[in-house]
Amino acid sequence: MNPFSKLGISDDVVNAVKELGFENPTPIQEQSIPVLLEGSNDFVGLAQTGTGKTAAFGLPLLELIDFKSNKPQALILCPTRELCLQITNDIKNFSKNTPNAHVVAVYGGANIMQQLREIRNGVQIVVATPGRMLDIIGRKAIDFSSVKYVVLDEADEMLNMGFQEDINDILSTTPDDKKTWLFSATMPPEVRRIAKNYMENPVELTMGTKNTGNVNIEHEYYIVKARDKYAALKRIVDFNPEIFAVVFCKTKLDTQDVAEHLIKDGYNADSLHGDLSQQQRDKVMQRFRDRNMQLLIATDVAARGIDVSGVTHVINYSLPDEIESYTHRSGRTGRAGKTGISICIINSKETGKIRQIERIIGKQFTKAELPTGFDVCEKQLFSLIHKVHNVEVNTDQIDQYIPRIMDEFAELSKEDIIKKFASLEFNRFLDYYANAPDLNASVDDRGDRGERGERGERGERGARNFDNSNYTRLFINVGSVDEFTRGDLLGFVCNNGKISGKSVGKIDLKGVFSFIEVENDAVDSLFTNFKDIKFNNRDVRIEKSGDAPVGGRGDGGERRSGGGERRGGYGGGERRSGGGGFGGGGRSGGGERRSSGGGSGRREGGNSGGGFKDFSGRSRDDKGGNTGGSGRREGGAGSGERRRRS
Repeated sequence: MNPFSKLGISDDVVNAVKELGFENPTPIQEQSIPVLLEGSNDFVGLAQTGTGKTAAFGLPLLELIDFKSNKPQALILCPTRELCLQITNDIKNFSKNTPNAHVVAVYGGANIMQQLREIRNGVQIVVATPGRMLDIIGRKAIDFSSVKYVVLDEADEMLNMGFQEDINDILSTTPDDKKTWLFSATMPPEVRRIAKNYMENPVELTMGTKNTGNVNIEHEYYIVKARDKYAALKRIVDFNPEIFAVVFCKTKLDTQDVAEHLIKDGYNADSLHGDLSQQQRDKVMQRFRDRNMQLLIATDVAARGIDVSGVTHVINYSLPDEIESYTHRSGRTGRAGKTGISICIINSKETGKIRQIERIIGKQFTKAELPTGFDVCEKQLFSLIHKVHNVEVNTDQIDQYIPRIMDEFAELSKEDIIKKFASLEFNRFLDYYANAPDLNASVDDRGDRGERGERGERGERGARNFDNSNYTRLFINVGSVDEFTRGDLLGFVCNNGKISGKSVGKIDLKGVFSFIEVENDAVDSLFTNFKDIKFNNRDVRIEKSGDAPVGGRGDGGERRSGGGERRGGYGGGERRSGGGGFGGGGRSGGGERRSSGGGSGRREGGNSGGGFKDFSGRSRDDKGGNTGGSGRREGGAGSGERRRRS
């Protein structure tokens, strides 16, 4: 008998679960499903993210709900739209063989009229974020009189984000005799109060020790001077060629700054923060899920609810203000039984906070040493050799070229060919890491100023301190309305202006225009190459701030729509196509098209060290998104969901 069948799950649901590739229940599922199937108890489940909580409550709901009725019978509340969509998708997959099963996702940043139509058409399970749910309740557009089950998922996160009052208001519209199931990674006093106020003698199940971290995650920290933090991040990334990571920063500005400098330095990165629209966020997340991006730079709020399989590392570029948030950060890796590594880059004054985190999660950190430049080069070399050894050969396509290739190599020995092949890509790392400094700092280093001065000079010292006297401030008549992010604008200017990303300073992205600082020596080249550039069938105007136009005919800075004709990519490096190895690659034609192959490295054309290209081996067609503001956002993740009170 199937293990899920033994727990009391019906054949239709078991078959759907099997089709998804799940054979055995996780510990939280195995323990909670039999209890929840009784349908007569309130329930508190404490387990870390990535342990299968959605199936733990989703499968019992499918057994308990009457799908002959089209009235809402279950309400699932969660903190972010990302998690809302994930839960909805999972339950739809679980119920694919269940007749007349209807699930609706209710969240901000999406068309509310479409959500209202789905509710009117009949739905048994509503998955919602608090703000949008209150909006719909305020419109008297939903009847919760038949609700039998309320699920509070990631309850600690909802309370951390200030949804206590909203949860109270929503629960007050549901029947008193409903059953409440609460799932949380930690059990702070606020969550305990919810259990006390809304539950009656709940069954409590704890997987592991309360407030502890996932046992599949290793925890490491590196001590560096604050000015070396960015250089340390690059070195960690370069030392892990197959890294697929979420990098956490404290603020939106930090995420933008770190992502922008990584992009300039040739890394395949993007930022996720609260100012992204729903469409932009979806594009960024789709790229990350498809592994068309290796480094996602995010704030705590924006990353809540992210469930992406295969994340190898979580890097804490800045430690969280709330110690408990570390559990949620590290939970982005080590999911579904896989192992992961959580890394903290700290200065000497932050070791005390590491000790506090250790006490909270019940696990010890390993103090690690940043690798030397030689270590990085060696790791990259053998990563390349491993890829070559394991690459699939399309014999039908390559055979026709073998005679010519053999002729080219006729005078070279096997050893010479290997040396030249390895050096072709490897020399870049050797050149960059020659005489690389030791970035490790001692615990008792007194010269560190903490977060101050993090953005030192570029290259191995961190994000650059710009000397304004060496830069010219330029105006360009494109901006966020044209769906540009700062990274997009950087690539557009560099590729079309034929300048290096290293020549670009501060980027100030506005709505219908932007300002960009460019090194004085690169301005003439930029003006020359931008004279005939068009975007969305209109002339692009670029000029010195306050001076006369230099580019094509201006059009007064009116509102623009998206699209693109010669939109470049990230870079400032020369464009490259085909081939594997460490190289980068640009974007053209309004979409990103990275050269195939894998590995990490830095791009040519002046980028300062490190960097990845698309290691999926696929083309990338998404364009990225703009950085548009909105009102108060659901979960701070850029949902555009304004809080509306009834």
